[in-house]
Amino acid sequence: MTTEQIIIGLAYVLSSAAPIVFAAIGETITERAGVINLSLNGTILLTAMGGFAIAVRTDSLLIGFLGGMALGSLVALVVAFSSITLRQSQVAVGFVLALTCRDLAYFVGNPFMGLSGPRLPAYSIPFLMDIPYLGPLFFRQDLVTYFSFILIFAAWFWIYKTGPGLTLQGIGERPEAAFARGANVNLLRYLYVVVGGAFVGLAGPTFSLSIKAGWQGTISGLDGIGWIALAITIFGGWNPLRAAFGAYLFALLQWLGLVLQPSMPGIPSQVIQVAPFPLMILALLLVNIGNTEWVERTLALLPDSTRRLIARILRSLRASPPAALGVPFKQE
Repeated sequence: MTTEQIIIGLAYVLSSAAPIVFAAIGETITERAGVINLSLNGTILLTAMGGFAIAVRTDSLLIGFLGGMALGSLVALVVAFSSITLRQSQVAVGFVLALTCRDLAYFVGNPFMGLSGPRLPAYSIPFLMDIPYLGPLFFRQDLVTYFSFILIFAAWFWIYKTGPGLTLQGIGERPEAAFARGANVNLLRYLYVVVGGAFVGLAGPTFSLSIKAGWQGTISGLDGIGWIALAITIFGGWNPLRAAFGAYLFALLQWLGLVLQPSMPGIPSQVIQVAPFPLMILALLLVNIGNTEWVERTLALLPDSTRRLIARILRSLRASPPAALGVPFKQE
């Protein structure tokens, strides 16, 4: 494989990871506010179908993307109302919505299967696209991929470097303290759940209007991506930068599966295609494995230098969810 082919492949990894970046960051924002939205898988399927259908009917890519975001916000609003106002189980509501939205996407999307529609073109940034190696990699992408780059750092900056971001952390960690400081906890939770849902909703049309233009129903290859985005949120430690790394890692593993398949003819192609999924589960286990007693006992048996190295790696991966995640808050 030539250097040019590798760069083209890595550029594809960046663009194909964009929907997972949107979904993982949207869920990160939602869970930072203390609410779990398990509807991601169904939401992505519904917004992929809906965004494509709207774009076909209106002949407008912009309206298609905005329609997908609106659908994602609407599903998230149902999660917020059920969990915050009605105090129902967030897990149960999200899971039911995931199944409902998935089936609704397949049913409503039947008339649009196989239709040709608009597709977002690549836009090369003048001058920057001519930078050796980096130019073809980062600056010959489409607009939603550029936006995914911006969103990663904007979300990180908002959460960790601004006053409203610190309040967001507060309503997910210690809502009672945030309320005592004047924050309207439930209103802010509504806001962040809907905003997070909009980013999840953007993931769908990014698939159907950019990466794999069109809607193919059950053979679209999107079923399961939402669950991966949820796993990446945990793997990322509820940090947008780490979540983005997880998204790019998953996309890289998928690309490597395509690249390595011809050199491993003895392995069924289905094994290569599904390999990224168990590998991401393994990575997810590594996030929390350092907290277990048996790992600590095993590390104690190793040489001191090796033990410190492994402990340092596990400590860097370790992450704890927001303390009030999934816990309703009653404002007095």
